[in-house]
Amino acid sequence: MKITDVQAYPLSFAVPPEHQVSLGIGRTVKRDAVLVRVDTDAGLTGWGEAHAGRAPTVIAELIASTLRPLAVGADADDIDGLWARVYRLQLASHGTGAAAALALSGLDMALWDLRGKALNLPLHAVLGAAARAVPAYAGGISFGYGSAAALVDEALAAQAAGYRALKLRVGQDVDGDIARVRAVRDACGGAMDILVDANCAYALADARRARGAFESLAVGWLEEPFPAHDYRSYLALGRSDLLPVAAGENHYLRFDFERLADDDVVRVWQPDLSKCGGLTEALRIARLADEHGILVHPHTSVTGLNIAATLHFLAAIPNGGYFEADYSRHNPLRTALCAPVVTVDAAGQCRPPDGAGLGVAIDEALLAHYPVVRGAGYV
Repeated sequence: MKITDVQAYPLSFAVPPEHQVSLGIGRTVKRDAVLVRVDTDAGLTGWGEAHAGRAPTVIAELIASTLRPLAVGADADDIDGLWARVYRLQLASHGTGAAAALALSGLDMALWDLRGKALNLPLHAVLGAAARAVPAYAGGISFGYGSAAALVDEALAAQAAGYRALKLRVGQDVDGDIARVRAVRDACGGAMDILVDANCAYALADARRARGAFESLAVGWLEEPFPAHDYRSYLALGRSDLLPVAAGENHYLRFDFERLADDDVVRVWQPDLSKCGGLTEALRIARLADEHGILVHPHTSVTGLNIAATLHFLAAIPNGGYFEADYSRHNPLRTALCAPVVTVDAAGQCRPPDGAGLGVAIDEALLAHYPVVRGAGYV
C-alpha cells in the first residue's frame, strides 16, 4: 500500500465572548488545528492531527512543502522507516525543530489510522490491547480565572457529570490561586482529584510558595510552573513526592524526555500525540517513562482525532494515567467535525472508539466552514 498524496488542512474557530477562558497565557479568543490526510493506492485514507503551534498555516505549509515529498511513494505500513526519514532530513540537522515535530506528529497519526483501517481493527487492538476504560479528568480550555463562586459552580457541574478529577488554572497570583483551589476543595470534597496548571506563568518564588499550600489541599500535581526550556528553574524548585511536578506537552521527541528523566524533577509526563512526534514517538516515551517508574498522563489537543489516538495509546501502555477530557464549553472541531464524540461515563472514565483505525469519521464538508483566523489565539 503506497502513499499517493498528503494534504494538510489548517483550521480555526473564533471563541464566542461568553465561552472565552482566561488562564496563564491569556484569554482564549480562537483555537486552531491542522488536520493531515494521507491517501493510498489501495483506496484507503488516514487522518491525523498536527498541533497548530499558534501558526496553523505555517505547520500546514511545512507538511505540504517538505513532508509530502518525503512521504509520497513510500510504503504506508513502513511507519518507523518514514518517521526515521523525516527525522533525518527535517529534524536532525537544520530543520525547523518544534514545527517539524508537530508536522511529523500529524503524519504519523494518519499512518497509524491507515494501519488500523487496512487490518480492519481499532488502533488499540493493533497495539495488542483491549478497549479498557481509562480514568479521565476534566481539562481542555476550562476552569479559568474568575470568581471562586463561578469556579465552584463549574467544578460541581463536572462532578455531577461523572468526573472524579479536574484541572484548575493557576498562575494569576499566588494568594488568589490558593483561594480558588481551596474553594473547589471545600465544595467538591476529598472524592475529587484536583490538579493545577500554571501554564508557565509562575516565577520560582511563586511556585515555591504555592507548592506548600497546594500540598496541604491535597492537589494531585503542579503542571508547568515554568516554560519547558527553563530547566534551571525546574531544578531549583526540586522534586516533591507530596506534590509532583508535571510537564511534557511542550517537550518534543523522546530526547527532551530523556533530560526530564536525568533531572528527576518532573514525575508526571504529559506528551501530546499531536506534538511529540506522533504515536510512534509517544510509545517510545512511554517505555522510557516506565523504566523510571513514571506514569504518563497525555496532554490532548483540539479535535477528536487527537482525543481518539490518546485513548487508544492509554489503553495500550502499562503505565498510563489520566486521559485529559476536553471540557471546553465550545469546541466545534471536537463536537461537529469529528464523530463519534467521546464522553465520560458515570464512573468518570472514557473508552477508545471501536471503529477501524482511530475510529473517527471526519465530516469533510465542514472543513471549509473553519477557515484560518489570523492573529493570536490568546490576548
